[in-house]
Amino acid sequence: MVTPTLQQEITQLEANFCAALSDPNRLLILYALNDGPRNVTELATELGLNQPTTSRHLKVLRERGLVYTVRAGTVITYHLSDPRLIQALDLLRNVMRERLAHQANLINN
Repeated sequence: MVTPTLQQEITQLEANFCAALSDPNRLLILYALNDGPRNVTELATELGLNQPTTSRHLKVLRERGLVYTVRAGTVITYHLSDPRLIQALDLLRNVMRERLAHQANLINN
């Protein structure tokens, strides 16, 4: 049974998280930040992106509350807001991997 609370939570989940997670580069940024805080330049270099693109992705992640910033003088570092995000992404990746393996087995049989 779909309750109003469940409906509201699903709507918020889609609006806040799913939209932010819909770009592979943003997912890579989250994984990089799981290893430790980085500034824009470090992230851009590590991921092979240009700085403006990296900044745009970070803005989306920050607006959705998936990352937060800390300023030290002129340097702004980005931090993962909750390590459970990576656990959730890993779980989704495992489900996807199993589904792909299952589909490959169906094709090969």
